[in-house]
Amino acid sequence: MKIRAVCIGEAARLDGVRHRTGIFKRPVAGPVQVGSEGFDGDHIGDRRNHGGIDQAVYIEGSISLDWWEDELGVPYQSGMFGENLVVEGLDNRMVLVGDRFVIGDVVLEVTSCRIPCNTFARRMEDPKFVRCYRQAARPGVYCRVIASGTIAAGQAIDYHRFEGTRVPLPEMMENYGRKLSPQDKARYLAAPVHWKLRKELERQAD
Repeated sequence: MKIRAVCIGEAARLDGVRHRTGIFKRPVAGPVQVGSEGFDGDHIGDRRNHGGIDQAVYIEGSISLDWWEDELGVPYQSGMFGENLVVEGLDNRMVLVGDRFVIGDVVLEVTSCRIPCNTFARRMEDPKFVRCYRQAARPGVYCRVIASGTIAAGQAIDYHRFEGTRVPLPEMMENYGRKLSPQDKARYLAAPVHWKLRKELERQAD
């Protein structure tokens, strides 16, 4: 695997969205610093639902994006889904919570899947895109930054599979908003899931 593109977004207005958004991301040349809160220069508008230490970096895999290119019938431009990184050779459907991407000195750990929102639908100019994205079952990948550093397009990636309990991202997206069984709840809590989901699950009665 390797980095196909590094993308960041400046603050921009989007019709129907009250806050300025950073969803309009564009590829950048040269190395970009990434720390616990994400990439330098990458705007996060709605900090209640986006960004933060467990959603610091958003990844889309090239295999999934090739599928979307065929599905949408238009050439895919890096950053179009608001991703920070496009990873060559990655299929989103295969990613587990806890998987790690090692890129030089940088270590990223998967925490959760992307849950599509109305801002995403407006950016895609399709009010039905939230449902379309969920039905596709190829969710984007949110990561926390375990070790900071710089990332540039073309860098090689060492991909380490999580050796603990399996929580696939398509399953996580399918279960979004549902109460889990005691067995599934225990499985999710045994993985390094996003802190908000962990807090929610800990509040749920078995």
